[in-house]
Amino acid sequence: MITIYKPYAAGLAFLICSQAGASSNTLLDTSDNQLSEEFIERQVKQNMSVGKAIKSLVSHYPEHAHNVVDTALDLYPEKHMEIVHSAVSAQPALSQEFVQIAIEKGITNCSNIVEAAITAEPSYVDFVVKTAVNTNPSQMNDIVRVAVVNEPDSADSIVQTLVSSRPDEAIEIIKTAVSAVPFVGDYIVEALLAAFPEKADTFVPTAVHEALADEDNVKKILLTAKNSGVSEDNLTLYAIEAGVDRERIALILEESKH
Repeated sequence: MITIYKPYAAGLAFLICSQAGASSNTLLDTSDNQLSEEFIERQVKQNMSVGKAIKSLVSHYPEHAHNVVDTALDLYPEKHMEIVHSAVSAQPALSQEFVQIAIEKGITNCSNIVEAAITAEPSYVDFVVKTAVNTNPSQMNDIVRVAVVNEPDSADSIVQTLVSSRPDEAIEIIKTAVSAVPFVGDYIVEALLAAFPEKADTFVPTAVHEALADEDNVKKILLTAKNSGVSEDNLTLYAIEAGVDRERIALILEESKH
C-alpha cells in the first residue's frame, strides 16, 4: 500500500475516474487515503504494459515515485528492468533513488539495474554507479564493468567519482574499467591525475598493466601521463613496473618529442 497525502488525493482520484470512466477504478482507498496494489494492477491492464503504466504515474506524480516503483517491483519482480528503465526515463533526477530501491529488493544482480538506469538516461551514469556500489559494494566490479562498457565516453567521470568516494579501492576500480574497455585508459588516467596528481605512482602503472595487450593504448596512457606532468624518469619506472620493455618505453618517449 502506498500512502497518498491529502492535498493530492482529489486530483489523483479525478485522474483515475476520468481514465477509467467508473468510480470503481478510483485511485484512493477512502478509508485511509492509500494507493492500493490493485490500482497499479489496473493501470498496467489499461496501459497494456508495466513500463507504460509506471512511466505515466512517475511522470505525473513524482512526489509518489518512490512508492510507485517500490510497489511495482513487488508486484512484477520479473519486470524489474522495464520498471527501472521507465521510472528513470520519466524522472531522471530520481535515478539514484530508483536504483537503490531496486537493488535493495535483491531480485537481480546490481549490474542489471545499473544497465537499465543508464540506458534510460546516460547523463546520470556516474551518480547511478556510485549509488549502486554504495548500496551493494560486493558487486562493485560488475557494476563498474557494465557501466564502462555501456558508456565508455563517461569512463573518466565514472572512475573519478568512484575513486573519490572509495580511495582504498582505486586500484581495483581502475583495473576493472581499463580491462573492460582498454581504449579508455588514457582519459581515465588524465581525469585521475587532474584530481590526484600525487597518486601517479599508483594510477599510471595500474592502467598501463591492464592495457598491455595493445601497444597503442599503452602509448596513449604513457603520453597522457607525461602531458599531465609526470617526469620521464618516473614514467619509465611506472612503465617498467607495469611490464613494459625498457626499449619500448624509450622509443615512445623519443617519438613524443617529434
